[in-house]
Amino acid sequence: MRDSGINVLFLGKNFLRLLEGLGVTLRISLIAVLLSLPLGILLGMFMTLKNPVSKAISRIYLEFIRIMPQLVLLFIAYFGVTRMFGWNLSADVSAVIVFTLWGTAEMGDLVRGALISIPRHQYDSAAALGMTKVQTFIHVVVPQTMRRLIPLTINLTTRMIKTTSLVVLIGMTEVLKVGKQIIDANRFEYPTAALWIYGVIFLLYFLACWPISMLAKKLEKRWR
Repeated sequence: MRDSGINVLFLGKNFLRLLEGLGVTLRISLIAVLLSLPLGILLGMFMTLKNPVSKAISRIYLEFIRIMPQLVLLFIAYFGVTRMFGWNLSADVSAVIVFTLWGTAEMGDLVRGALISIPRHQYDSAAALGMTKVQTFIHVVVPQTMRRLIPLTINLTTRMIKTTSLVVLIGMTEVLKVGKQIIDANRFEYPTAALWIYGVIFLLYFLACWPISMLAKKLEKRWR
């Protein structure tokens, strides 16, 4: 079994290196998610303002982020901005900035959709009960909005974890980069190593995202 590709996982610290690479991916994703959530909530509320200027600004930002692929944004942040302005942005910082911008846009649109989906009669009923606008927002709007947002936010989190794999293209040593390094270092002794390495990477991503997806389904089922 000397040439069995699975053996490469147990050479030295190869498997541990894959776990460390996954840790880099999860760290970037977690930071971006934690920054995107509050910023996205503010953006979503900003997008619901009945003001042509605010609507134009939010629409331009949202469409720009949606149309531009995340990979292009990464290249702009890491290569373009650095050379144009002379800023010394590391790959980690560039990745966090790009995924925060993307996550904020996605979260903002989710918040906007949740807010405008609340029927008008909910506001009228609250007013008939003597509630102020602040009380209506706290006791009527927020609970219903949260119920709509939590499953969608969890799904957005899994998407951000998976999309973070793009940082390999700006030189970050995350799980895909580590996998490629292991394959290249053992390509002659273990020619079938790629199947096993990428299979393990798939499993690691699955184990990272599956519990989050199950939580989203559980919440959707509970609140349906």
